[in-house]
Amino acid sequence: MDWRAPVHSYRLGAEKEASTRDDGDDAWGVPRSVVVDDAFDWGDDRRPEHLWRRTILYELHVKGFTARHPGVPKELRGTFAGLAHPAALEHLQRLGVTSVELLPVHEAVDEGFLVKRELTNYWGYNTLGYFAPDQRFSSQGSRGGQVREFKQLVKALHSAGLEVILDVVYNHSCEGSHLGPTLCFRGLDNPAYYWLSPEDASRYEDFTGCGNSLNAKHAMVQKLIADSMRYWVTEMHVDGFRVDLATTLGREAKGDFDPDGAFFDVVNQDPVLSRVKLIAEPWDVGREGFKLANFPVLWAEWNNRYRETLRRYWKGDDRQAAEIGYRMTGSSDLFKVSGRRPTASINYVAVHDGFTLHDLVSYDKKHNEANGEGNRDGGDDNFSWNCGVEGDSDDPVILSLRERQKRNLLASLFCSVGTPMLSAGDELGRTQKGNNNGYCQDNQISWLDWELDDRARQLLEFTTRMIHLRKAQPVLQRRHFFQGSTIGDSRFKDLVWFRPDGEEMTPADWAMPFARSLAYLLGGDAIAARDNQGRLITGDSLLVLMNAHHEAVEFTLPALKWGPEWDIIVDTARAEPIHGRAPAGGRLELTGRSMTVLRHAP
Repeated sequence: MDWRAPVHSYRLGAEKEASTRDDGDDAWGVPRSVVVDDAFDWGDDRRPEHLWRRTILYELHVKGFTARHPGVPKELRGTFAGLAHPAALEHLQRLGVTSVELLPVHEAVDEGFLVKRELTNYWGYNTLGYFAPDQRFSSQGSRGGQVREFKQLVKALHSAGLEVILDVVYNHSCEGSHLGPTLCFRGLDNPAYYWLSPEDASRYEDFTGCGNSLNAKHAMVQKLIADSMRYWVTEMHVDGFRVDLATTLGREAKGDFDPDGAFFDVVNQDPVLSRVKLIAEPWDVGREGFKLANFPVLWAEWNNRYRETLRRYWKGDDRQAAEIGYRMTGSSDLFKVSGRRPTASINYVAVHDGFTLHDLVSYDKKHNEANGEGNRDGGDDNFSWNCGVEGDSDDPVILSLRERQKRNLLASLFCSVGTPMLSAGDELGRTQKGNNNGYCQDNQISWLDWELDDRARQLLEFTTRMIHLRKAQPVLQRRHFFQGSTIGDSRFKDLVWFRPDGEEMTPADWAMPFARSLAYLLGGDAIAARDNQGRLITGDSLLVLMNAHHEAVEFTLPALKWGPEWDIIVDTARAEPIHGRAPAGGRLELTGRSMTVLRHAP
């Protein structure tokens, strides 16, 4: 799109009213559609179909992942083909994730105010074409090459055992407010496609903060969205969707959210869409827009209460014990009442929107100066983590407080029940230099840096170990919420929480304002099942010790009835893998702000 063309329906200079019609011909400056050949040799392509309880999501940007990758040929960096290159796939496979969640790949438009600043909409949450792969990610040209190349990417990812989840933006379009350009739906049927203001039909209801809101209660809009989703599943072979600002799609009469609304009915009854992974971002910016845990049964949801709780707990905030107890064990207080399973909770500590993991523990304030908005954008994502040298240990074996906090958050993520999601580059210590809103930074601020120093390599190794630990432990892949009691012929409770003195937590303990040192045991034999020959199958039991206090704390391990001896398998205070054993009833000192995981085989 060329913003010099008369792309507005009104004459520029009359923005206040936007009522002076402009009939100038803008055909020379607006995007064109192309007819493409749909033929493609999918060969023996098969969907990996990872079970939800074994799924590990990895959120990445197609360009940002490979733009600086030394193993990807220069002409392919930043493209679909670059992501499909063996050098890129090797990292994903070695890391151990199961599913890549791609930031928007639908054809998008850069907003006019960004073009004036000589910036672009790097993230792509400004969709124009819901059936077109973004030509900016194509190394094969824009006359259909982008379609072939995206299919080749999906085929390559599937061959590597990786699912493809698309981040899709069906809540608004690139046409913006009434002052935006007329490119598609506004000129086709404005009152059908958009929510219009009941007070003034020339204005829009803006539930999204982007100027307009698609009207998903209208049958034609439902058809548009469902046809788009089916196209990407049937023609492009993707495995699911993360729906941006999904609350907007559930707004019905008077703009109120309805989990039984028409859009959800369309998806739930569809024989194609009801069988793929569906993830909601369960909020928008409209009235009563925060709808976490209110979506239908087929849907998983981004759980921002998980993110905020983990951050507050490891920062050392008061009164976090009860919250951390729920978040680490699947958020039953949120999802159980709606009939869903623990996997409905998409757990994360950092995503594209906000600080990277490294920056979260490194900056007390955001630094978005490069965005050209006076550092006012990006919301209030400021935390004082006190991760300076004053928190470091004199012991050279002990990691710095900043490195411990990264590992604490990562270890918590992969030892939590639910579906974990890792933001690309956090396993490498990626930094955006304090920018917590890199949506318009298509440059080295946002791109992954693959030149790894020792610190980055150690963090990568740690993250890889945590992912493979999770994949090897059935107790972290629960189908159902914990009962807190013995089950069947199990000797253990399926879940027990302990104080540092080794005694079980009481209701009074949960209410203690300064309860920052906690332990919990996941009973491996409590998930006992019978195989086809009737033999009892059990898993390891895990004991997780968490010390968010700034000083070292001594933990007494649970008594003999919980297991005679424990293997120490994770210690976030040390860079190198630790191997040791600890007897039941013995004592183990945890460094300030650190976490230890122990294993007991049945």
